[in-house]
Amino acid sequence: MKVPFSVLDRQYKKYQEEYEEKALKVLRKGWYILGEEVENFEKEYSEFIGTDYCLGIDNGLNALVLAFRALNIGKGDEVIVQGNTFIATIMGITINGATPIFVEPNIYDNIDVDKIEEKITEKTKAICVVHFYGQATEMDKVLELCKKYNLKLVEDCAQAHEAEYKGKRVGSFGDVGCFSFYPGKNLGCFGDGGAITTNNKDIYDRIKMLRSYGSEKKYHHVEVGYNARLDELQAGLLRVKLSHLTELTEERRKIATRYLNEIKNPLVQLPKIADNCSHVWHLFVIKIENRNKFQKYLEDNGVGTVIHYPIPSHLSKAYEYLGYKKGDFPITEKYAEQVLSIPIFNEIKKEEIDYVIEIVNKYRG
Repeated sequence: MKVPFSVLDRQYKKYQEEYEEKALKVLRKGWYILGEEVENFEKEYSEFIGTDYCLGIDNGLNALVLAFRALNIGKGDEVIVQGNTFIATIMGITINGATPIFVEPNIYDNIDVDKIEEKITEKTKAICVVHFYGQATEMDKVLELCKKYNLKLVEDCAQAHEAEYKGKRVGSFGDVGCFSFYPGKNLGCFGDGGAITTNNKDIYDRIKMLRSYGSEKKYHHVEVGYNARLDELQAGLLRVKLSHLTELTEERRKIATRYLNEIKNPLVQLPKIADNCSHVWHLFVIKIENRNKFQKYLEDNGVGTVIHYPIPSHLSKAYEYLGYKKGDFPITEKYAEQVLSIPIFNEIKKEEIDYVIEIVNKYRG
């Protein structure tokens, strides 16, 4: 049997009639940028997350870039962020000229909140929390530190649509919440897409301006902005998927529960879930020694996998200028050598889950 790492068309086929009806409606209307679909999606998504405002953005990276720009974070400023995140989080900081200050992850793969305060300096302007792999971060300590040191809080929720901390959805804690709707995300569109959530009217107004060439109204440009708008077609399709997101999330949780309960291989370290932190299982990430050998074994047995992520940002060529070397963040680096994502996607078949569990359990190193 072959089990792919991810298949997107099965979920499409499940709601095919709704998607196609929406796509045709948008195409036939003849209005494709910043229209009713975007406005309705923004309203529905802000209600879903629990914020006053939402802005549709063209992708998750630009959501981060615009977030830090709108918070006036730039050259000479420092932003505290976990070391094991995807590089887009770091790019959102550095594209604005600010400097990322890395903190090691905890056993739940999120930022170790007990190691944040020691990194705060007079240059620190914000903390960027990443709800990694789909699990909410423990937010109480983060909020306490932001208040104590007058810091801005940016949430990178690219992998955590609908995740909650103590019953409150991620993307509603910070000054700004940033989302990606890349097709493989739990709330994925049919191309690139993203969003920003906030409760601050001034931030909302500024990002609304920045995403459209820095214009308050057409041809009246207040700042040098971006072309970073979510289009009507993607917004319409996202509205369809958002209406089903809770059931899609529950499906992923059931798959994860099977893995957690039935993978019994002592060589495999299963993901852990923190108290009060819900998990929406964008990824199911195990850790294992000699990861590459295990990945090859799974590949030889027809099980697709992906490494999220093999090179930490501080060791990437893109960030050589920061001056870090191997060994500077040993936990981050260890995770990068051990993590492996196994198949978890909507409409995965029971026999495929059975097979993944069987093959993982048979591995002997």
